[in-house]
Amino acid sequence: MTDVDGGIANLKPLEQAREQKAWYWYDWANSAYTTTIGTVFFGPYFINLAENAVGGEDGRFEVAGLSLPPDSLFFWLITVSTILSALVLPPLGAYADRVANKKRLLATLAWTGSFFAALIFFATGDNWQLAAVGIVLGNLFFGAAGVVNDSILPLISDEDDRDRVSSRGWAFGYLGGGLLLVLNLAVYLGRDALGLDEELAARLCMLSAAVWWAGFTFIPYLRLNDHPPVAVEHVEGNAIRRSFGQLAATLRDMRQYPMALTFLVAYLFFNDGIQTVIASASVYGSEELGHGQTILIATILMVQFVAFGGALLFGRLAGRVGAKRTILMGLAIWCVIVTAGLFLPAGNVALFLIMGVAIGIVLGGTQALARSYFSLLIPRGKEAEYFSFYHAMDRGTSWFGTATFGIVLAITDSYRPALFALIAFFVIGGLVLTRVDTERGIREAGNDVPAVI
Repeated sequence: MTDVDGGIANLKPLEQAREQKAWYWYDWANSAYTTTIGTVFFGPYFINLAENAVGGEDGRFEVAGLSLPPDSLFFWLITVSTILSALVLPPLGAYADRVANKKRLLATLAWTGSFFAALIFFATGDNWQLAAVGIVLGNLFFGAAGVVNDSILPLISDEDDRDRVSSRGWAFGYLGGGLLLVLNLAVYLGRDALGLDEELAARLCMLSAAVWWAGFTFIPYLRLNDHPPVAVEHVEGNAIRRSFGQLAATLRDMRQYPMALTFLVAYLFFNDGIQTVIASASVYGSEELGHGQTILIATILMVQFVAFGGALLFGRLAGRVGAKRTILMGLAIWCVIVTAGLFLPAGNVALFLIMGVAIGIVLGGTQALARSYFSLLIPRGKEAEYFSFYHAMDRGTSWFGTATFGIVLAITDSYRPALFALIAFFVIGGLVLTRVDTERGIREAGNDVPAVI
């Protein structure tokens, strides 16, 4: 960035705006992986590969003395990838804070992740192992690139502008992911007219998400600036040893930032609730409410595009009443959503779509503001480290909500109380969030206090 003193010009705002526009494109790029691969196509495709390997859905995998049905293998893979991420991301964050060329690190991680995601295209027949490698390592590098991407946010925005920038990036991501999903669903549903069988259509759709992720990552790679590291710990040795030394120093110093730690606890609860609602919504819609695949696909698409507007709306609200109050408002709406799920009548498409609209409004907004709010509570020079804890703790505890959902479902044999049970995550998360003293946390981190908090 360039500053010219003496009343002539200050080009910093213009340079920040240019970088922010470049940064938005990474959310556009990586959301395709989440929507097309993670949400829609990979799960059913992988389960089909696993069933082929054991002779059908009644077959079993014998693993460590356990007899596992083929569909359960998918959930074990997701568990492995979350645990792996929780172990790898913190030292990666410490390394990223010592790197000036974060855009190159971001792109390298993203391109590596897209390479592994592309491997899924070549997994055919009963080759579930190749698909497993693709999704586990794709998820790992997706999370790693996310740490670096989030750590760039405080470097390209001032404290007063951060909620707006984060919300726009998140909104841009929903728009990009939704657009590619529309195109892929058109290919998949119109596969007969295109001369494609069902398997090849699904594989091409997933390959397109990998290519989309890699291709649009070139924009932030080419347009972001280098940002020299600041306030890093002096540790002797090579890059890996210095990274672990930095991580050890940060773990010792985290007690100095109690508000950041308190927010992390709140985030773990309410984000786990959000992720579980999203993961279980399609199953709830089909198994409990009896909606067909067409209605479910239409709802997924609608949520993507409503979330675009929801993220922008929450960003504007935060500019008026502060991020913390806006997040709490969002959590109250999440409580209403899971309560409505307890009473939603089966077969009523209109009410199910209204519920989808409500989810879309708060989905992007709460997550975008959580990112920008947390960035205010962490010290300069350690952005990637703290965001690595943000991502790693999220992934490492993401099974709490699904476990709660599964236990209640097993006890009641109904998806309604299972969905409603998730209200505890929003209530607890909200109550813990009320304990965060925003101004104190910002000052403890050495950041400037925004005009609206």
